[in-house]
Amino acid sequence: MSEKVFNQSELAKFDGQAGQPAYVAVDGTVYDVTGVAAWSGGRHHGNLAGQELTKVIDGQSPHGRKVLKDLPVVGTYAD
Repeated sequence: MSEKVFNQSELAKFDGQAGQPAYVAVDGTVYDVTGVAAWSGGRHHGNLAGQELTKVIDGQSPHGRKVLKDLPVVGTYAD
């Protein structure tokens, strides 16, 4: 089975709202943050699910990329 490739408009559908899963893209990889309590409702410290957040996690996040290692990978991101 081939890996799902998300573009910006496809990723935006997974915003954690109205029963949708919450996905975020970082450095070309799409992660499922649906089960992460901090992402409840598709929001986390002003950031929204369904977005490409590489600059945010590298520049503003106190925890950096280490939190990504335990998240399910659902595909890749290509804008």
